[in-house]
Amino acid sequence: MSDELPDTGDGSRVTDETAAPTTITRRRALQVLGAVPVAAALGQVPAQQPKPLTPGVTSQIPSGPAATGGATAAPTFFNKHERRTLRVLVDYIIPRDEHSGSATDAKVPEYIEFLLAEKDANPATQVAFQGGLAWIDIESQKRYGKAFINATVAQQREILDDIAYPAKAKPEMSHGVAFFNRLRDMTASGFFSSAIGFQDLQYKGNVFNPGYDGCPPAALEKLGVSYDLMQTRISPQEQ
Repeated sequence: MSDELPDTGDGSRVTDETAAPTTITRRRALQVLGAVPVAAALGQVPAQQPKPLTPGVTSQIPSGPAATGGATAAPTFFNKHERRTLRVLVDYIIPRDEHSGSATDAKVPEYIEFLLAEKDANPATQVAFQGGLAWIDIESQKRYGKAFINATVAQQREILDDIAYPAKAKPEMSHGVAFFNRLRDMTASGFFSSAIGFQDLQYKGNVFNPGYDGCPPAALEKLGVSYDLMQTRISPQEQ
């Protein structure tokens, strides 16, 4: 996995040359994505789910009035400190590497905030996200006397290692584990429904394949079907 370090939100990246590589990989995020619908994660009704992006669209979030025909900017949910913390966390889950950009490059923080700010978002989920960000800061304060975004990379990873693996986590870490599980799901959902995520998966969509020769004979035999049946024509006299 790439050693690219997370963005702090102010254009710089935290540096710590002694930090061990993180074990939270992009491929793990892809596994987590699985069949986790965003609506289920937020407790929304299906009618309120955001529409998936098509390749070439860079974000789920309108960038401003010009992109929405005069509509107002996307609603906000997090304060400035929470937003900076979220940016660091999602880039630990899906960092920038040699293949594609990071979660922040794919505008995952904006995606999460947009969903949480919706009028139909589940209040319990809203509380859980803000509470989880507060938990991260409290844990960092207890251990190192500083907020999570001000801790070193090694210190940040130490906290995340304690909550990123539920099977190994200590009981007293249960609140952090629950938050990080939900954040990881949301990060994967946002990333892999973005243009960057499509490119990372090499998703082609419904592309015409002129070299397709049909179903292989072995598969046709197993299914008990034949192309000969499709080539049969009924004469007008037989109709």
